[in-house]
Amino acid sequence: MPAAVINFAYLLASVLFIFALKGMSHPRTAVRGNFLGALGMFIAVLVTVLDRRIISYEIIVAGLVVGSGIGAVLAVKIHMTAMPQMVALLNGFGGAASALVAGAALAETIHMGGSFGLQLTIATALSGLIGGVTFLGSLVAFGKLQELITSAAVVFPGRHAINALFLLINVVLCGFVVAQPEQLLWYWLLLAASCILGVLATIGIGGADMPVVISLLNSYSGLAACATGFVLENNMLIIAGSLVGASGIILTQIMCKAMNRSLANVLFGGFGAQVVSKGDDIYRGKVKAASPEEIAMLLENAQRVAFVPGYGMAVSQAQHAVRNLARMLEERGAEVFFAIHPVAGRMPGHMNVLLAEADVPYEALKEMDQANPLFPQTDVSIIIGANDVVNPLARTDPKSPIAGMPILDVDKSRTVVVIKRSLSPGFAGIPNPLFAADNTLMFFSDGQKAVNDIINALKEA
Repeated sequence: MPAAVINFAYLLASVLFIFALKGMSHPRTAVRGNFLGALGMFIAVLVTVLDRRIISYEIIVAGLVVGSGIGAVLAVKIHMTAMPQMVALLNGFGGAASALVAGAALAETIHMGGSFGLQLTIATALSGLIGGVTFLGSLVAFGKLQELITSAAVVFPGRHAINALFLLINVVLCGFVVAQPEQLLWYWLLLAASCILGVLATIGIGGADMPVVISLLNSYSGLAACATGFVLENNMLIIAGSLVGASGIILTQIMCKAMNRSLANVLFGGFGAQVVSKGDDIYRGKVKAASPEEIAMLLENAQRVAFVPGYGMAVSQAQHAVRNLARMLEERGAEVFFAIHPVAGRMPGHMNVLLAEADVPYEALKEMDQANPLFPQTDVSIIIGANDVVNPLARTDPKSPIAGMPILDVDKSRTVVVIKRSLSPGFAGIPNPLFAADNTLMFFSDGQKAVNDIINALKEA
C-alpha cells in the first residue's frame, strides 16, 4: 500500500480521535464521540492490517477473535459498579502491550542485525519504563477497587526513600538499554524494575484518591503507546498515544484542582492511610434518625429537591430507584436536580455514567459550581452514599486532611437527608459533622431499599 494512502488514512483517523475527545467532553454528545473514536480506530487498524508489511494474517485474525470474545464477555458480565476496576485493568493491559511490543521490536532488531538509532533505543527504554509502571500500578489499583487488598493507603517507614531508590534504578537501567541495546537482558531487567516501581507508587495511595490515580494511569498508558509509536515509526500510534496521554494529564489536573490538592500530594501524601477520629464526640446525642414516612412528609411539601449521589448509590444499585423518586417528585410539581462532585465515585464521570444508565436527563445533572448556589434555596437535599465530598470540615477545620477541598454545600439546604448504612467515615477516614447538624436527618439503610421505602411511603401519604 502506498505510503501516501497510509498517512492519509492515519491523518483521517487522528482527526476522528480529536472530534471523539471533543464529543466525549459532554454527556449529550458522548455517544457520538464514542462512535467517532471507534470509527477512527477501525480505519487505523484496517490500514495497518492491509499494509504489505504484515506477514501473518492468521495470527492477527486469531488475536482479533480471542480479544473480541474476551471483550464481549466482559462487556456483558461487568456491572456498572465495577467499571472503575474494568478501566484500571484496561489501562494496565495497554501499558503491558506497549512495553512488550517495544521489547519485541528491540529483539527483532538484534536478531536481524539491524542498526540501533537513538530514537529506537530511547523510545524502547521509555516504553518499558512507563509500560511497566502502568501495568503493575493498574493491577494494584484494580486490587484496591475490587477490595482484594486494602483500599487504605499502605504507608511504611522510608517508603519515599525506597520509591526514590527504585526510580533511580529504573533511570540507570534505561541508560544501559540505550548504551547497550544489543544486550536484551537490560530491557527485561528494566521491565521488572518498572513493575516494582508501579506497585510501590500505587500501594501508598488511598481509595479516596483512586479517581485521580485511574486518570493518571490512563495518561501513562497513552504515553507508553506514544513511545512505542516512535519505536515502530508508526505515526498513528504516536498521535493516538499523545492524545490519550495529554487528555489524561488534563483530566488529572482538573480533578486535583477539584480536591484543592497538588498531584504530588496525591501521589506521596498517603491520604486516608488511617482513621483520624472515630467521631464519638461529634455524633454523641446529636444524630437524629428518621423513618421513610417522616422523609415522605418532608418531600410532600418540597418545592426544590437535590440528590447528591456517591459510591454508596453505585454499590446498592440505587440509581433506578432514585430516578423513580425524582420523577414522582417532579410529577408533584417539585424541581429536582442532581449535584455531582468532580471526584464522586471511584473514577472520573462515575456518577454521570450511572445516572445516564438510569435515563436521568442530562439537564438535571449539575456540576459543583452550578449546584452550590442552589442549595440555600433547596428544601430537601438527599445524600446517597456520599461522604467526604459533603463534609463541612473542609471549610471549617484547617487541620483536617480535606481542608480547603471544594465541597458540595449541602449543609446550606433547609433539610438534609443522609441515606447511609452507618456513621462510618468515608475514604478520608474522618467524621462528618453534617450527620449531627440540626437540619440533618439520618436514614440508616441500604441505598436502594431506602429510596424504595420512601417511594412507598410517598404513595401512601
